[in-house]
Amino acid sequence: MKNTVYEKAGEVEMKDDPVFGVIGGGSWATALVKLLSDNGRQLNWYMRDTSAIEHIERYHHHSKYLPAVELDADSFTMTNDINYVVSESDILIFAVPSAYFMGEVAKITASYAGKLLISAVKGFVGDRFLTVAEYFHQDYGVPFDRIGVISGPCHAEEVSMERLSYITLSSKYLEVAEYLCGFFRNYYVNTIACTDIYGVEYAAALKNVYAIAAGICYGCGYGDNFMAVLIASCFREMKEFINVTNPDVRRNTSMSAYLGDLLVTCNSPFSRNRNFGRMLGKGYSVRTAILEMNQVAEGYYATRAIHEINRKFQVSMPIADTVYSILYGGRNAAEAVRGLQDFLM
Repeated sequence: MKNTVYEKAGEVEMKDDPVFGVIGGGSWATALVKLLSDNGRQLNWYMRDTSAIEHIERYHHHSKYLPAVELDADSFTMTNDINYVVSESDILIFAVPSAYFMGEVAKITASYAGKLLISAVKGFVGDRFLTVAEYFHQDYGVPFDRIGVISGPCHAEEVSMERLSYITLSSKYLEVAEYLCGFFRNYYVNTIACTDIYGVEYAAALKNVYAIAAGICYGCGYGDNFMAVLIASCFREMKEFINVTNPDVRRNTSMSAYLGDLLVTCNSPFSRNRNFGRMLGKGYSVRTAILEMNQVAEGYYATRAIHEINRKFQVSMPIADTVYSILYGGRNAAEAVRGLQDFLM
């Protein structure tokens, strides 16, 4: 079935039963594979770790990420050949931590022509600090018609445990977003269609920066009263940055992909960025906290990216600037937070 999404969108082939390709082997990739598998979707799964592939195929669970979750390995194809997944899939989901994204994409020689590319990466990639959508559009000429974003609020742990979650799927055109929503929706996942690719990608990166700030404050011993003011101020700062850098009168930052994702990432014990910040608040050095983490804290990289991007726009971002001064300026976390108090409201 071939549909045209508005006249300006060009032709986007929307098959009734497309083949999905998931690229990545971490928690979020694993949760998305389980979700799509539960929904009976045709699926190819790439991860570079051959021992993990063998373990999943034999024991039907990931040995490292979400190990308690049963995976129906007989219902999908696993491989460490990324080009096989790209060439044999209609919809590609990139669920690789931002720090490793460029290394994985560099292996791809297969064509993206005619495929829908979905980013599940919550951060920036490359030395130019681009979002995944910006990267594919600028470097590979993929039209935004064929690029989407999947976002939260949805921790991989809760999705995999089948706790009711809401996933936002964004595309330039609402029809494409709604088309994608149908493949992810089931009894434990509701889906929300959105057309704000830019805002959703930036919100997904910024909320990790602010979760580090929240974690630092938790680690320093601040209570719920202070945290409420901090997170409200984080939201105001996030909204201003997104609206200044990419004005869009249709954008509603009160939607769950913006405010909801910020709230869950700042407050949930599943949040690796909050846990990373909590260690800093308790006195860990940045290097020690990074070494203690067994997963990537995306906010560490996003903090630098936002700082560099904001050199051009000069948006007032005292909270993000404070996190940057701790992570990259060597500032004492407790002292930095005390200096931040006058900027909150």
